[in-house]
Amino acid sequence: MPKASAQSFLEIDQIREGVIILKSKGLRAILMVSSLNFALKSEDEQGAIIYQFQDFLNSLDFSVQIIVQSRKLNITGYLESLGELEKDQANDLMKIQTAEYRKFIEGLVKGETIMSKSFYAVLPFSPINIQKIQIKGIMKKPKKIISLTEEGFQRAKTQLWQRMEFVALGLRRCGLQAVPLTSPELIELFWTLYHPKEAEVGYYPEVPPELIT
Repeated sequence: MPKASAQSFLEIDQIREGVIILKSKGLRAILMVSSLNFALKSEDEQGAIIYQFQDFLNSLDFSVQIIVQSRKLNITGYLESLGELEKDQANDLMKIQTAEYRKFIEGLVKGETIMSKSFYAVLPFSPINIQKIQIKGIMKKPKKIISLTEEGFQRAKTQLWQRMEFVALGLRRCGLQAVPLTSPELIELFWTLYHPKEAEVGYYPEVPPELIT
């Protein structure tokens, strides 16, 4: 019996123009959101941030999913650059200091698990005026097949982008920056979710040019 691919379990139909199209033809966009050190803020600043975030949430008339992704920080490239810097040092003292610093970082990484955190906001949009074609199959109930035309996609994408701008503005008032992920970035994000071990060592797949839209 052939094994089912990971794609068969996903609800994603395709990714295009920075938009995730689900098999149900619903649309999703993802904003990558910055962070701030809330603990270092003064009491007044903390209160203002909480008030602004509460006001932002109350202003929403659609759902927003907040995702926090944690994974081991990969500094392989940084260690390699330190090794090259060590080789290029003409001064013996600087060469020794660079080598000691590189060994210190290597020991720090081996002794502790250093995690990096990424924050995302997922915004949904379901087109209302999408074409529904009913066909009769073997099942007693008619099976509905939903299609999304190019015109319908562009119209829905515009409204989804308006939601993203609204959310980005609300987060900016809280002291946070938010930028939409492009198609290659979305593909990379979902790839890392299903291949965490490879992502930790800095391996990422090459995205075919036809998928970069």
